[in-house]
Amino acid sequence: MSIEQHLIDKASKIKLLILDIDGVLSDNKLIYGDDGLEYKAFFTRDGHGMVMLQKSGIEIGIITGRKSPLTEKRMQDLKVKHLYQGVPDKLPTFLNLVEKLGLHFNEIAYIGDDILDLPILTRVGLSVCPLDADHEVKPRVDYISKFKGGQGCVREICELILKSQDLWQAHMDFYLRKEV
Repeated sequence: MSIEQHLIDKASKIKLLILDIDGVLSDNKLIYGDDGLEYKAFFTRDGHGMVMLQKSGIEIGIITGRKSPLTEKRMQDLKVKHLYQGVPDKLPTFLNLVEKLGLHFNEIAYIGDDILDLPILTRVGLSVCPLDADHEVKPRVDYISKFKGGQGCVREICELILKSQDLWQAHMDFYLRKEV
């Protein structure tokens, strides 16, 4: 079995995608203004990938070590129901979410970039990290994205999941529709 087919097989079972924020949905930079406010940039195509997953019936979860009003606002905009912030030890929150949703580990994908993500990355059905993830994470995941955190790695995996479940074409048909 080729590596690509192995990933497609894993992605075809996914019912929940869990994401870290810093280094995955953002570029891992914390920017503070003179006013003391924190600023982050989110890649809009990552967000649209998340929206397409949810429209296709695949849940999104966020488990992040930091707590940020920006993250809460962005996840509200994307209608993400499962948001857990300020969680330094992510594993108990992950296990509670899995139980709450009644899922098996092989039905979950996780994208993380740092060593604090390893307890989840090593348990899920599809583990992914961004191209610029920590050197300790890369050898322990199923797939290293072609993109850096905050620059398209989430969208890449959303598309992989949708395509592996034959859900991608419905989105393409919608956007390519001829009638106005």
